[in-house]
Amino acid sequence: MAAFSIRQSPYMIRSAFPLAVDAAEDRALAELRALHALAEAINRCASLDPVYPEALQALRWTTGADRAAVLLFDAGGTMRFIASDGLSDRYCKAVEGHSPWAANETNAQPILVPAPEREPSIAKLMPLLREEGIASLAFIPIAHQGRLLGKFMLYFNEPHEMAAHEVRLALTVAEYLALALSRQRAVEELRQLNAELEERVQHRTRELEAANREMEAFCYSISHDLRAPLRALDGFSRILLEDVGQILDEEDKDNLRRIIAASGRMGVLMDDLLELSRIGRAELRPAETDLGALANEIIGRLHIEAPGRRTTIRIEAGMTVRADAGLMRIALDNLLSNAWKYTRNIAEAHIDFGRRIEDGRTVFFVRDNGAGFDMRHAAKLFSPFQSAHAPGEFEGNGIGLAIVQRIVARHGGRAWAEAEPGLGSTFCFTLWEAGIPADLPAASSRLSSPPA
Repeated sequence: MAAFSIRQSPYMIRSAFPLAVDAAEDRALAELRALHALAEAINRCASLDPVYPEALQALRWTTGADRAAVLLFDAGGTMRFIASDGLSDRYCKAVEGHSPWAANETNAQPILVPAPEREPSIAKLMPLLREEGIASLAFIPIAHQGRLLGKFMLYFNEPHEMAAHEVRLALTVAEYLALALSRQRAVEELRQLNAELEERVQHRTRELEAANREMEAFCYSISHDLRAPLRALDGFSRILLEDVGQILDEEDKDNLRRIIAASGRMGVLMDDLLELSRIGRAELRPAETDLGALANEIIGRLHIEAPGRRTTIRIEAGMTVRADAGLMRIALDNLLSNAWKYTRNIAEAHIDFGRRIEDGRTVFFVRDNGAGFDMRHAAKLFSPFQSAHAPGEFEGNGIGLAIVQRIVARHGGRAWAEAEPGLGSTFCFTLWEAGIPADLPAASSRLSSPPA
């Protein structure tokens, strides 16, 4: 509990000079100033400690009380002194906990005691009141939305019958403080909820990290455990073809070739799954990255792998973004390799890599005039093991686009497809839709700039 003394305020000093207004108007103006000072203190102060002396000062000036105190219920439902003005510590310790209302009172009303000696409920306090020099007192409830929070105590050194306007003003001060208390408690509850939420997020993050580590260990274990039998299948099948191939019929040889091919596909699939798993955990290393230069490297490799193929390639220049170059190379490799694959049966194949502006955002796209697909299958394309084409029509295991989506998501963007059967397809993606995070290195103004 803190004790305060009333500071001198301009409106508390009675001027010796004649006033242009009468005493009633002067008092009303002073009361308004006192309430205004209290309201300003409530709005200005981050905590309630500076508000209590303002509230006691406003009470004393608006009611004429000689002394005042504010008491609030603690967590156990006991009234405790929070601040007082003009009371001794001995008195405060002796009367703390006394309340004329129960903690769950829903309609507490002011209790005025102009003559304590005639009030049986406080007869046992009379020796203390006389020792303290208290001739009259009043209990003013502090309540908000029907909930009793505490009380103001007003003390008079002479017998005093509070007027109706004094009671009204005291209740106004109590209402101001009740609003401040409710606001402060709401802020504290919100802070506590935020702290609990942060702890839950941290706990969930730790669980997720542990799950990722377990998944990584599982993936590597599966990869290690499966590669040995796959190598055995591939190796023994090749030995059989080489050593006893001359005595096998074509059906047996074809079965062995199928085993070798299936073993190879399984090895590639395991590699792709491990790659998909690693991308979700890889540390993002953003830097100024030229997507066009990456695309040209990838197309150059594809031409080397298929030297006789004639395909028209258009790659827009100047597509520089803030991104992880290694991850973006993987994403573009999958998109361009898909376009290359699905245009191989087209006499005049075209593949474009560029960008456009939609709703103020830069959209990058890889467009081809290849096989295309039915848009009814578009939603599942970015899930692992999904394909828009029949098995055997085109090679692949359905992991590539899932990798693309994960890489784009790591860069704050999204990926989608547009296509029509036989008329080609367009795979689109964005980066940093909500802006580049503040904790990433600042990008220059030309990054992700729209085309001229």
